[in-house]
This record gives sequence, structure tokens and C-alpha cells, in this order.
Amino acid sequence: MEERAIIVKSKWAALKRYTDARIALGRAGVSIPTEECLRFSLSLAQAKNAVWQPFREEDVAAQLQDMGLQMVRLESLAGSKQEYLTRPDLGRRLNAESIERLNAEAIPPADILIAIGDGLSAKAVHEHAAPLIRHALPYLQALKKSLLPVAIVRGARVAIGDEIGQLLKAKMTILLIGERPGLSSSDSLGVYITYQPQVGRLDAERNCISNIRPQGLAYPQAALKLAWLVEHAFEGKRTGILLKDLSDEPAQNRLEMQNAVNV
Repeated sequence: MEERAIIVKSKWAALKRYTDARIALGRAGVSIPTEECLRFSLSLAQAKNAVWQPFREEDVAAQLQDMGLQMVRLESLAGSKQEYLTRPDLGRRLNAESIERLNAEAIPPADILIAIGDGLSAKAVHEHAAPLIRHALPYLQALKKSLLPVAIVRGARVAIGDEIGQLLKAKMTILLIGERPGLSSSDSLGVYITYQPQVGRLDAERNCISNIRPQGLAYPQAALKLAWLVEHAFEGKRTGILLKDLSDEPAQNRLEMQNAVNV
């Protein structure tokens, strides 16, 4: 009881129930309370574990197969996790075997390539990639856009979607990838949309939907936002800074997309 008496709670403590962010930690003298120090250490360990967690490609492939989707397995030039972390450039390009595999498949061109890469959090991909695709497919089908086989990529950075899309002659690449873990979210999934993908595209030429997870941007909202961006990217033939995300307003944009799926 005496130890608790020296802990001074923050006046903003009631706000903690609305966020996982580190706010209203309180203090013990001039220091952070021991409990909060331990919470910080736990979150740091969870973030590190997410980065080093092996990519279970088979599990992701099985979930896609249950949805009736075809897929192709690819790898970047990064031959190990250590190399992936120290050489980001290697994660942006396919290795020779993957390029040969795509050429041998002779896959006909289509409108959209969906690619799934482990990124910096395989945990995010394991938990959220398939559910997001399941929510997004009805919208993409309503837009009447053809899909290429889903590319599952080990050792992926965002830009690797440009090379895959270019090789497969896709009009658009939608890359789902595990985002850099934070101290309050080790399982955040990101989606990057690039119109006319080709090697050398800049980050300013793609749109990003971030923090997709139940505690962040929920699957239905993320799928709707993705569909809005895809629809307007094809209409305007552009993505990135030239395509402002107005999916949250005006309201009729959401209603139009919802009605298209319901038809």
C-alpha cells in the first residue's frame, strides 16, 4: 500500500481507454512507474518478435485457396532476414528464379495484380491479409476488373510490387505488406496502390492505406477505401499525390460503391 501511495496518477488517465498510445503514464517521484516500464519492455519485445517472425507462406496460400484464388510464390533478392533488414534495396527486386518462374508461367495480362509481402511484420500478414482480401473482393468484382494470380512474396519491400506488376503487364498493383511494428501495434497491415506499375516508380506515385487491423482501421472500412481508390485511379489514370483520397467524404461516394456491390 505504501508503494502505491507514491505513484501519482495522471489527470488524463481516463483517456487511456480510447487509445493504445502511451499517454497518461503517471509518475513515481520523477520517474515512470515500474508497471509502465514493464509494459514498455513488453511492447518492445513484441515489436522485435514481429520483425523476426518467419513468414508462413503456406498458411497465407491456404487461406487464398479457400477463396478460390490462384497464386504464385516469389522471393526477393534478400536471401535472409538479416540481409533483408540491412539491405532494403534487395527487398525491392525479385531474384532470378522468381523472374524465370513468372516468364515460364506465361500469365495473360489483367487489370489488377494483388501481391502479398511479409515486409517488417509477417504477423500482420498472417492475421489480416486474407480477411482484407475477402472483404475487398466483392468491391473489385463490382468494378468488373480482371485479376491476376495473387503473388505471395518473401522478403518484400513496397517497391517490389512495381517489378512484379511490370513483368505481368498489370494496369495496377495492390500490395499488402506488414508495416514497421510500433510500440502499440506490432500487427499493422499496409496497402499500397500503384497505377501503371514499373521499376523506378516513386513513393509519391502510390496511395497508401495504413494501420489495417481490428484495433485500427477495420477490414470493412479498409476494403471500402481500397475500392474507392481503385475505382478513381482507373478513372483518372493516376495514383499517388495526384489522387487525393476522398473516400471518407462526400458520403455519396461510399453509398455509390455500396450500391454497386449490392446490385
